[in-house]
Amino acid sequence: QVQLVESGGGLVQAGGSLRLSCVASGRTSSNRNVGWFRQAPGPGKEREFVAALRWSATYTYYADSVKGRFTISRDNAKNAVYLQMNSLKPEDTAIYYCAAAALIAPDRYASASDYDYWGQGTQVTVSS
Repeated sequence: QVQLVESGGGLVQAGGSLRLSCVASGRTSSNRNVGWFRQAPGPGKEREFVAALRWSATYTYYADSVKGRFTISRDNAKNAVYLQMNSLKPEDTAIYYCAAAALIAPDRYASASDYDYWGQGTQVTVSS
């Protein structure tokens, strides 16, 4: 089992920055691949892929909507993954979730159903 705890969310004005953290505990061999997803408020909103990386952090993946603004990174010594979010926009408002999996095919990083473990989420609100 792996436990994931997110932190760092909050309220920020458009154009501002936030840094989200996801700390893993438990069976860390199961969190070689880590992704960030978000779910915006409102009915029918699905969980949306934001960014992902492999254990080595050699490969990173981003949704087109956040490329150039968000950066995913990790500190293996701390079992932590970070999401640096710059130039935030009101449409970035969502609950952000950290997810982990031991194995994911290279073309499946954006698929929420391929992740085995999820954190409780952290709220990010961007005001205009």
